[in-house]
Amino acid sequence: MVFLSRKKPPPPPPFSSTAPPPPSSSSAAPPPKFPQPQKKSAAEPDAVEKMTAILAEAGCTLNNPYGPPCLPTDLHAFRRHLTARFSSSSAERDSVTDLRSVFVSGFSSYIQSPLNLRRVLSSSSSTKRDETLLRNLLLVSPIQLDLQETLLEKLPEYFDDVVSGSSLEEDVARLIINHFRWLDFIVSPDVFTDKLMEVLSISPPHLKKEIIGSLPEIIGDHISPAVVDSLEKMLQEDFSVVVHVLDSFSNLNLDDQLQEQALTVAISCIRTIDAEHMPYLLRFLLLAATQANVRRIISQIRQQLKFTGMSQPCASQNKLKGKAPAYNSEGSILHALRSSLRFKNILCQEIIKELNSLEKPRDFKVIDVWLLILMYMNGDPVKKSIEKIFKKKVVDGCIQEALLDQCICGNKEFVKDNFGSFISLAEHLLSCKEDKAREFGSHICTRLFEGFADNYSRQELLGALVTHVGSDNQFEVSSVLQLMTVLAKEYAQQLLPFSSHINGILDYLEGFTVENLHKVYEVFSFLALSARASPDSFRSSISNELMMIVRKQVSHPDLKYKKMGLVGTLRIVSSLGDATSGPDCSSSQVSDCGEILELLKTSVDSCRQSNLALIIFYDEFAAILSHKLLQPEIMEWVGKHLGEFESLFLADIDNGEMADKSSYSGLEGDLWMNLDGSISPICLNILALASSSSESCCLQILPSNFLLLSSVERLTNGGSLAGIDALLGCPLHLPSSKYFAAAGWQSLTKKQREFLSLSLYYAANWIRELLNAFSSQIDKRDGCISQATEKDVTTKLLKRLRNLIFLESLLSNLITLFPQTLPELHPYSATSQHTEYPERKNEKRKLQDDASQRKGNMKNKLKKSKQSNVDDHLRQQTIMDAFKKAGVVTSQTQLHENPSPSSLDGSTASGSMHKTCSDDESLSVKIPQVSPALASQRFKFRPLLPQCLSILKFPKVQSQDIRSPEYKAELPLYLYLLQDLHTKLDSLVPPGKQLPFKRGNPPGSFRRFKLVELLSQIKGLFPSLRMHLNIAMSLLIKGEETSQTIWRDEFAKAGNPDTSNIVVSESLIYTMVCKEVLFCFSKMLTLPGFETDKSLLLDLLEAFQPKEIPVDSFSDLQPFPSPGTKDYSFIGVYCFFEDILNNACSISFDLAFECLLTLQLVVTSAQKYIGKVSEEATKKRYAGPIQGLVTSLHAKLGTSAEKLLRHEWIDESTDNKGLKNKGEMVQNILRIYLETSGSTSDLLDELACTILPQASLSKPTGEDDSPDHEFPTLCSATFRGWYKTLHEENLAILNKLVKAVSSEKRQNCQSEATKAHLKDIQKTVNVIVSLVNLCRSNEKVTIHGMAIKYGGKYVDSFLKVFDFLEAHFQDHNELVIHLVKDLQKATRTLQTLCSEAKGMKQTAITSKIPATKRSLERFLFHVKALLHTTSRGSNFWMGSLKHKDLSGQIVSSQAYVDNETDEVEEEETMSGGEDPMEADELPLSP
Repeated sequence: MVFLSRKKPPPPPPFSSTAPPPPSSSSAAPPPKFPQPQKKSAAEPDAVEKMTAILAEAGCTLNNPYGPPCLPTDLHAFRRHLTARFSSSSAERDSVTDLRSVFVSGFSSYIQSPLNLRRVLSSSSSTKRDETLLRNLLLVSPIQLDLQETLLEKLPEYFDDVVSGSSLEEDVARLIINHFRWLDFIVSPDVFTDKLMEVLSISPPHLKKEIIGSLPEIIGDHISPAVVDSLEKMLQEDFSVVVHVLDSFSNLNLDDQLQEQALTVAISCIRTIDAEHMPYLLRFLLLAATQANVRRIISQIRQQLKFTGMSQPCASQNKLKGKAPAYNSEGSILHALRSSLRFKNILCQEIIKELNSLEKPRDFKVIDVWLLILMYMNGDPVKKSIEKIFKKKVVDGCIQEALLDQCICGNKEFVKDNFGSFISLAEHLLSCKEDKAREFGSHICTRLFEGFADNYSRQELLGALVTHVGSDNQFEVSSVLQLMTVLAKEYAQQLLPFSSHINGILDYLEGFTVENLHKVYEVFSFLALSARASPDSFRSSISNELMMIVRKQVSHPDLKYKKMGLVGTLRIVSSLGDATSGPDCSSSQVSDCGEILELLKTSVDSCRQSNLALIIFYDEFAAILSHKLLQPEIMEWVGKHLGEFESLFLADIDNGEMADKSSYSGLEGDLWMNLDGSISPICLNILALASSSSESCCLQILPSNFLLLSSVERLTNGGSLAGIDALLGCPLHLPSSKYFAAAGWQSLTKKQREFLSLSLYYAANWIRELLNAFSSQIDKRDGCISQATEKDVTTKLLKRLRNLIFLESLLSNLITLFPQTLPELHPYSATSQHTEYPERKNEKRKLQDDASQRKGNMKNKLKKSKQSNVDDHLRQQTIMDAFKKAGVVTSQTQLHENPSPSSLDGSTASGSMHKTCSDDESLSVKIPQVSPALASQRFKFRPLLPQCLSILKFPKVQSQDIRSPEYKAELPLYLYLLQDLHTKLDSLVPPGKQLPFKRGNPPGSFRRFKLVELLSQIKGLFPSLRMHLNIAMSLLIKGEETSQTIWRDEFAKAGNPDTSNIVVSESLIYTMVCKEVLFCFSKMLTLPGFETDKSLLLDLLEAFQPKEIPVDSFSDLQPFPSPGTKDYSFIGVYCFFEDILNNACSISFDLAFECLLTLQLVVTSAQKYIGKVSEEATKKRYAGPIQGLVTSLHAKLGTSAEKLLRHEWIDESTDNKGLKNKGEMVQNILRIYLETSGSTSDLLDELACTILPQASLSKPTGEDDSPDHEFPTLCSATFRGWYKTLHEENLAILNKLVKAVSSEKRQNCQSEATKAHLKDIQKTVNVIVSLVNLCRSNEKVTIHGMAIKYGGKYVDSFLKVFDFLEAHFQDHNELVIHLVKDLQKATRTLQTLCSEAKGMKQTAITSKIPATKRSLERFLFHVKALLHTTSRGSNFWMGSLKHKDLSGQIVSSQAYVDNETDEVEEEETMSGGEDPMEADELPLSP
């Protein structure tokens, strides 16, 4: 027999005896002495004597008075003798049979005595314990079966003697079973096995386990189905033997069928087995896994293995060094799973596939999370894969926090032993960009901190967190610090013993943003506050250390460190000076207030020499006071400090005039923007402070100082700002408006011009802070002001907003004319510029395109300037000429250069372009103003807070009043706020959800606000956004222009000086309002808050509902959704924006394009919503959304895209002078059209094979002749975009087909499905052939480059379907051959393109040639292999080709100038039973 992996069990020890060994024994150790056997009775047969004689003849002394039978020295000779004795020829068969029967009978009679049985079961040698008489007799083949049956029949007599825990020497039954193990051979295995199974079925439990466990050593390789059946039956009757049965299954040499049967038996036990036996069962299943059954095993374990997730007492809490850990039942199961997964990679791969296919939260179970964590614990090679899938499932919401809680809380001992793995997984999640992943990582750390209170675990956790604080990943740093803040707030006392570890955070302060600095000092403030309340003086040292660090930082001359100290100072003030602190802290309030006041004084004194530091101090203090009331002593100190505001920044006026009218640095001043008239007693003295060299810097702290002042006023007066309302309407003392005329400007020195710009800059930021402060009075409406006061404040806010637009427009022109660096008023801009999400790449490309466009415009201007009249050079230069020379573009000129769809009316534009400016003419102020010079420094401005957006709700315009001049005059104000809202939304949209082709302003200098704060402000803006969009669109459709005088009068009412120089572009304003509303709506749909808050999304959708939904256009939706449902809302929103798009087609291409993108986003949002609702409906068993809604919206979206493509956009009545700069937009429209069509492959075939070849590439856009096709957007300016998009979409369709045929290859694919796949592949071949062959009539290098690039990629993808073609070649040989023959038409052209590009040294193409040529060569050999494999090799041959160019002309020589080595091209030909094709007909890739 074949010995298995088990070692031989030791034989039973001999009986103890003091008698000396017999002389015949050759053993080194004395054998045990047996008592003398009793004399045989007279009735005893002679068989015993004959048996004894036979043994004596062989050299064995049976009756040894000194112990067991004495065996001869040569046991092999002994066995050979007996074998020969009991074996003979046929002539002696009867006598031998009788002899064998007598021997067996005698042996059976001999062992009837228990003493004799023990003698034959015992060994006479202590060194050879298994050399017993019985074992040697069992190795005699003629009598083996008889002896086995005799012993098995004898076995039940000793069932009652079996005692659990007894030694082997005392247990006769076990001694008998032990002699059956490891026999060299078995004469009749089937008979013996059947007999053994019979005895096994009646054996007591203890012996039954012994026999089952010994089966692999007893029966060896002689395994029959009866063994497995018997074991299965016993397992069903008694689950206590499951471990031994599984052990036998593991060691038995089962064939595939029996192995599968054993596996089925084991799987059936998962639900019913005891928990203590489950680890053995799982270990057996996992170790028995093969490629054929691994999926079944994993699936059954996931379905049937249940984890309660409840904490259970361990079997043993005491762990000894070097011993295996003692777990509860679930812990033991996890340990078994981990050890099994460690050595079987196929298990890990299958688990990853299984879990990766789960897409719904209800499909995930506790065991799934544990499987991921266990594989993660085992480390490489699947660790990275586990991190990816774990993050993906967390982000998708499949793995939820409740599952993790069950894992950690239910198996604490196991988690504690693998604590480092949980920390490592949490660290990975904390470093992810996705918010959900970081939140989940924080949750893991929180649960680990709460669940494991021992010092070692918490020290490990905190040490890991502190280490990651120094990471370069800002997401990771922010998440870790936020987690530390939560822990410090909830468990400050528990963190105090680990303060030495937490102090490590202070080593990384230099790299923290302001937001992270807040979190750091908040952590230490909580610890310091807790330490002060602790009686342990040692613990209170952390408070003293914190104070010392902050004082050092505040006193540092470097602003970087001073900023850290100021943030820390005010965070300490917020924690220790809180007026709402509990009574337990009242005893130390006096000392705390004294220390806080001293710290505040030190901070202010250290900031005297740095205005930026003082700005930080004021801003941080104002942020604290906006949500927290401090101790009265602190508020009193703040009030005294702010008392200097009036004397420092304000000046008295009498009857609307300045008392002192003296000039400042040679500049005369005027009172600008006086909203209170003669009753105003004060003014903001900007000119005096800006022109004074000693005090010019005071204006830098003016906005932040006022912010703190307004915060204190609001906090102390119940939210009212009545005490400082005079500042809202008071005038501003600014330079006289005469300096903005040509003569006045030329008379100014460089320093005076600088003062002029700075005055406007400080005035604009002052007004921004006024809007921030007083807009809260209207926004909150908490009863702090009366209705009359509210109306007055509303009017003044609108006027101040008009002042702000005027000042920024004027400043923009001055900065362009006289470039200078503006002082920084918002120090957080250095960090806020690198806001949460980076700029989009397509925006950068767009900026580059704009830059290149400006270069082209500049060249055109230079050409025109050379042709200008000589008189233009002789006339005196005016300020307008200086503006133009400096780069300032007049409003009309910029409108023509700007790709915006709207412009001023023709008369105004032509009248101002050529007129000569006089010396008294003022600088033209264009509204809306777009200046790159000022935009580059926009981050230095004070930000508008989200509460200012409430101004958008001010107008209450009726439908008949939309044409009123008053509302029209307010539209620039709302446009300004819409642009600010758009910028704020842009900074909050996650990078993966950024919308393509959306214009985005550079991130402004936002005050730190969160998504929740912004959402709270924009909740009520939805109807206002809808109203502004409707009105602006109505005004665009009507096309009526308002006189410029009316616009100027409206600006004059706001106190703006000399409004005659204001130029307002109405159509541009209306168009920009529409586009900004579309931008804001699109970005709101992608904000995380709208995805999670269903009511918020429903409010947004309901705000943009049309008056009536055309139900007829949705006839395929049955039943039609009822009003009030989200299905109905999505349909209404789509119809609303579809109407906007239809109207925009006659106005502006840009506006129509933005409408189309908004419609696309609405469809995407509806698809996500329906997916979530359908899942909930399935789970909760209620009616889901209307079926077919997304399909219907997709079809309508495709119709809208087709409408834009078929629209004539070169009409002279619009502002769209051709599509020269719209290539990327047209490309995106075409992509939407293709993706939403019913059959993309058919549409691609039509466009590539019919429409694109008809495109006239020489006819310039704008000619009166109509195009030769149905798509006016396909012209020479957009041909490249069309060509690229068709290539990309065709390649995408082929890749989808590759995946489809690969998945169906494993299944029995129907003939109809195979034929459909081949036809779809044929369509893609037709498209690529048509697109590549277009290069024969198009000489543009970019088109040739794209053909080579995408042609090579197509061939690469096509190679992946050759297995599919080979599998179905016999049934569809005609289609396959035709398919490959057609593709050769493209490969020949590609070969020619590559050759010509090399010959002409077209460097833009040559880099793409090697990859494409490799693909063509692989294609050649794949075709050859296909035909030879399918016995069609005669249809394939190779030969030399004639060298032809793209036009089909034969080239006389294949040798180019650069002596290329690939002159000869090979050709493949094939046919379906036809004659071979000519050598020059089709090309073949080299």
